[in-house]
Amino acid sequence: SFFDQFASPYLLGIPLILLSLLFPALLIPTPDSRWITNRLSTLQLWFLNLITKQLMIPLNKNGHKWALILTSLMILLLTINLLGLLPYTFTPTTQLSMNLALAIPLWLATLLTGLRNQPSISLGHLLPEGTPTPLIPALILIETTSLIIRPLALGVRLTANLTAGHLLIQLISTAVTVLLPIMPAVSLLTALILLLLTILEVAVAMIQAYVFVLLLSLYLQENI
Repeated sequence: SFFDQFASPYLLGIPLILLSLLFPALLIPTPDSRWITNRLSTLQLWFLNLITKQLMIPLNKNGHKWALILTSLMILLLTINLLGLLPYTFTPTTQLSMNLALAIPLWLATLLTGLRNQPSISLGHLLPEGTPTPLIPALILIETTSLIIRPLALGVRLTANLTAGHLLIQLISTAVTVLLPIMPAVSLLTALILLLLTILEVAVAMIQAYVFVLLLSLYLQENI
């Protein structure tokens, strides 16, 4: 089945999803006490600085406390998404349960931050200014529903994009192997499409990690 690749791997009845979540952290070089270390550490620091700057630009100083958790989440999602494109690997971010487990607590934290620090402004988002009186109950229901749907949309977006990409890659690669003995020319053309699709999926893996964290920072911006 094409969906077998999304099943969590087990060894001796023990789920290995935790191992697959911890493995990307081993690839990140540990910081050194020296100012200048090597090219990899320098590149890593430049990349972390770029991500942090992009995420913190829309936020005021109160939101800068979130820099560590948002940057760490970005690196985690980015490494998992990219490593999941390698052959014979399992991608934890194709599991809706994991994505919702990341989205719901962080979204709830941004919401509770707003309700604690500025309750009137946060509740004021549920009703746009100048709304006609008869529409007030309906608009409050609509805005509340859209607020509650936000974490679900975050998790489903990440899951759907990665799952669709992995399925497309597997379908086209299967077509390449099936067509090779029958129609070699068509098989080569399909292999070229597979190469282009793989490049596209690398871009999707990076963009989806960025979009997930960027939307969380925008939700935070509304509440601080």
